[in-house]
Amino acid sequence: MPSITRWPFDTVLIANRGEIALRVIRTVHALGLRAAVVYHVADRDSPAVTKADRAVEITGETPVAAYLDAKQIVAAAQACGAGAIHPGYGFLSENADFARAVEAAGIAFVGPKPEQIELMGDKVRARAFVEKGGFPVAPSAIEDDDPDSFVERARAVGAPLLIKPSAGGGGKGMRIVRDLSVLETEIATARSEGQRYFGDGRLYVERFIDEPRHIEVQVLGDAHGQVVHVFERECSVQRRFQKIVEESPAPVLSPDERLHISETAAGIARAIGYRGAGTVEFIYGKGEFFFLEMNTRLQVEHPVTEEVTGIDLVAQQLAIAAGEPLALEQSSIATRGHAIELRIYAEDPAAGYLPTTGPILRLIPPQGEHVRWDGGVAEGGAVTAAFDPMIAKLIVWGEDREQAVARARAALEATVLLGCQTNVAFLRALMDHPDFVTAAIHTGYLDAHPEAAEAAPPDHATLTRLLAAAALSTRPIRDVADSTPSLHAAIGDWRN
Repeated sequence: MPSITRWPFDTVLIANRGEIALRVIRTVHALGLRAAVVYHVADRDSPAVTKADRAVEITGETPVAAYLDAKQIVAAAQACGAGAIHPGYGFLSENADFARAVEAAGIAFVGPKPEQIELMGDKVRARAFVEKGGFPVAPSAIEDDDPDSFVERARAVGAPLLIKPSAGGGGKGMRIVRDLSVLETEIATARSEGQRYFGDGRLYVERFIDEPRHIEVQVLGDAHGQVVHVFERECSVQRRFQKIVEESPAPVLSPDERLHISETAAGIARAIGYRGAGTVEFIYGKGEFFFLEMNTRLQVEHPVTEEVTGIDLVAQQLAIAAGEPLALEQSSIATRGHAIELRIYAEDPAAGYLPTTGPILRLIPPQGEHVRWDGGVAEGGAVTAAFDPMIAKLIVWGEDREQAVARARAALEATVLLGCQTNVAFLRALMDHPDFVTAAIHTGYLDAHPEAAEAAPPDHATLTRLLAAAALSTRPIRDVADSTPSLHAAIGDWRN
């Protein structure tokens, strides 16, 4: 933890909800500061609201609209005397106008400078900046360079290629083209999706690497020009470009590759003069890696880095926002062991990972040595269609990858989460899958192997127990059972 004797603020407003709000509250309290949150009425009974020192209700036409209302959130911070706003991830966390509004109100924004958010938020500008700096980028064609020749230049990149919205993120609007005869049709579709998701139909294409690995590097920078990397994570277990499992260190990298990719990420952040916590993402394949994008915020998967380094990244964010120089020297940052994070979603993997909804009737998180549960929903709550379907993150640490996988498997077995359908059973099966055990995974693996998500039928004994439990949950069966004379009940299971 940072050893700051006098903070320039005593209250931090968390402009978010769910598990990330709880995560930030935990560190804010550990630093001796007060935590405030904003909440929509849909979250009034959430754990984050309960744990915060102050909670300010915000309104909107939809719950999401409330959390995207920058003016209302700044006003909430002023109302509770917050000297800093932590945006978490998602919502307004990468909105440069929000960062400007926060700073204009005299409040510290726990994140990078607005112009850094803008630069890295525009994928085309970011790529051009990185390429100009001499860092590795994949062969590409950018529409803005010459819109009239874009299709021709895209065709020259060659198949397979990946079409991306310039203002995109989170995998939305991305199209893989393996047959150039459908290139123009796919460009039109990607443009439409980019306009729908981001209000921006500009595109670019880049060479698609078959069976790539997704490697990302955590970086930290202070307002005094110091930048360090906190090593890498691998996030190759994905469905529809959305991450499910993350781990550190990346099992595919050699020690030399690990150092090279980490130093490259730090170099990119240094070239920007980056302030705060951020993640530089790369595509890796066949010994090469190329810049993908930079996320100018805390990542969902940041706990795996914390577990292998012992560094509280939220505490570092707050110290940087307080104007403190980094207390970390690159030479002092090292990793130990192996950490894995599994995202627990309300979804049906066997039905194409469709989101599900429902009440949380029973929740018993796993416990044990080196088992961490970052959740945002409590027993008695519910998963609705209003927000992202992620319920919690399960993080485990082991002396090596084999032990970490074993701990993940055991923790999943111990997880009790009843009410809505989740991917817990799928994650248990994944931990036993030979390709995951040997780390033979790539970003398209789950999409290419839909059978990996198919639920195995219950064995006879399990099916019998399930049917018995279902029967005993009905009033007529319970009445018959309760009325059985004690003499007959004592005889036990018998047949005439």
